[in-house]
Amino acid sequence: MELLLDENLPRKLKYRFNEKYEVLTVPEMGWGGIKNGDLLKRMESKNLKILLSIDKNMSHQQNLEKYNVSLVVLNSKDARYASLVEFIPRIEKLLESGLQPGLIIVD
Repeated sequence: MELLLDENLPRKLKYRFNEKYEVLTVPEMGWGGIKNGDLLKRMESKNLKILLSIDKNMSHQQNLEKYNVSLVVLNSKDARYASLVEFIPRIEKLLESGLQPGLIIVD
């Protein structure tokens, strides 16, 4: 299963996921600095279905119903690696249960 880490997340977070996940980053894809709507369109064109982010406003700025993408927003107090790595077990459990397109908030 492929996951895409938004550029607002530390890149090294990708190495903490179970090996059954292929974790890509926005910069690795060459998509750094593009607007969220364009990012979602590019994800669809590459058949990427899951975006991990801490951007709590993206779901208000974009009509997620237009895209076949699950936006998983980590409800973190900050963007530090130490804070975000704690979310990995919850994210993996969520992924195992299957995700529907749209907004998913992980506390």
